[in-house]
Amino acid sequence: MKLGGRELAIIAAVIIMIIIVAVAVVFIQYPIAPEKRMLRWSEANVPELDPAIGSDYSGSVSYVNLYDTLVYPATNGTSLPHLATNWTISSDGLNWTFNLRQGVKFHDGSELTAEDVVFSMERIITVGRGYSYLFRGWVNQSIAVGNYTVKFVLNKSYGPFLTVLSRLYILNKDLVMEHLQPGLINFPGYFDYGTGWLLSHDAGSGPYKVKDFRKEEYVVFEKFTDYWGTFKPNAPDELKLYGITVPTTIRTMVTNRELEITDQWQTVENLDVMDQITGVDIASFPAGSVFFYMIHTRKPPTDDIHFRKAMAYAMNYTAVVTILFPGCPIARGPIPSILPGFDPTVPRYEMNLTKAHQELALSKYAANYTQYEIEVHWCAEVPDEERVANLFAENMAAVGIDVAVERTPWLTMIDEMAHMETAPHIETIFVAPHYAEAGSMLESRYHSKSTTTWEQNEWLLNDTIDSMIEDAIATINQTERFQKYSQIQHLIVEMCPSIFMFEQLEKHAYQSYYVDWYAAEGIEYVNSVMGYNLDFKNIEVDIAKKKELT
Repeated sequence: MKLGGRELAIIAAVIIMIIIVAVAVVFIQYPIAPEKRMLRWSEANVPELDPAIGSDYSGSVSYVNLYDTLVYPATNGTSLPHLATNWTISSDGLNWTFNLRQGVKFHDGSELTAEDVVFSMERIITVGRGYSYLFRGWVNQSIAVGNYTVKFVLNKSYGPFLTVLSRLYILNKDLVMEHLQPGLINFPGYFDYGTGWLLSHDAGSGPYKVKDFRKEEYVVFEKFTDYWGTFKPNAPDELKLYGITVPTTIRTMVTNRELEITDQWQTVENLDVMDQITGVDIASFPAGSVFFYMIHTRKPPTDDIHFRKAMAYAMNYTAVVTILFPGCPIARGPIPSILPGFDPTVPRYEMNLTKAHQELALSKYAANYTQYEIEVHWCAEVPDEERVANLFAENMAAVGIDVAVERTPWLTMIDEMAHMETAPHIETIFVAPHYAEAGSMLESRYHSKSTTTWEQNEWLLNDTIDSMIEDAIATINQTERFQKYSQIQHLIVEMCPSIFMFEQLEKHAYQSYYVDWYAAEGIEYVNSVMGYNLDFKNIEVDIAKKKELT
């Protein structure tokens, strides 16, 4: 039978309708997932993911995104409610009671309660690494008062206690306890306290959770959709941290739109090249980091105060901040100028070869200092440090001090600073505040309990300094506390256990055309607490704009 045109049209319409219905059914059953917003950034290393162990830059950024804290540090140095909705303090400053937000979920779906807060405090104190020094010796007892109230009883008053709680990251107790295993260090009743499992996993409630971990290569985080807080509308769905700073690799990744934000350790030349890439800008802001030449004060000849001062006076600081790290201000002692408690009256060392020779003449090594070779270890992951080290060697040669410059990987630096015998004369390190007060830098840099960590190569071990720091931090009245910080700053500068090079302007190349990053918008949006300038729930990625560039 021959079909007419009308019949053929009806059959064709029916076939088309069948196809449309079939396609619709497929889409209903297997919908196309929306394109994920990816944000990739680089750091000097893949971090320690356990918040009771790590305390460096990459670790701090990771904790901010994986975990929640009771309070959140504001850009003005105050503390905002976070997991804690409110709190009360006893008149003597020894009892702190926090009421918790209800309904907060951990990444496994279980609810966060006061018991988890108590567990997290006890764990960080017991493990005794990373940020534990902020709580160890201060917190006497942690008590769960019901499911949503926690009480901390202190051994002594602690002026910045509320501020330092931005470093108490809350872990899921039950999840950690499920993953205890024997370790190199075993804690009574807790085996390794979960440190082995937490090297590559998380037990948090933060806006992101660990998706994939490749040691010494990268970490991938994914958005936690049941997060109690808010995300910016175009916040990343996934994050990828690369542990790499090689300039050529970073430049290629930025050019190919495979990296949204670079690490802060890129060379001046590489930043200039990346600044010429369409859609890329350089974010530059002071985030509280100071570049120190940490001098071993227990190793000849740098154990002599006059020898240390001679080096401080022989250094050409102006050349460093005009040629090698342009725009960075010369440091005035150990505290960055943006940190509450900084004293602008602290004297600053300047290049003065006459004074350098005078100090050498006063040194107990005046007759034989030329026989010593001063070891300077610079961080291999930060290429510009080599040029500072070479300038330092050149400046020291002008007064007869022999310097050996050695390129040293970051993890090796950490290992060698763990022992007085293996620590070199000088380690070159950037240090940023752990909380928004001068006491943070003073304690982490110069208190005896920070020896063996990457934050102190000085081995100061000075009882007077320890007592002054402890007394200042124990002072509840902020005005009095800051006055005590001032006295310590003056004394530290006089002792010259470090060469205070400059305050770092963090500089990152970033994809400004399609990435909206709050810290790049101005100083009023910059947080002085390390890690908090990369709170990714508040950073946005515009996929459509990215496609315009690719």
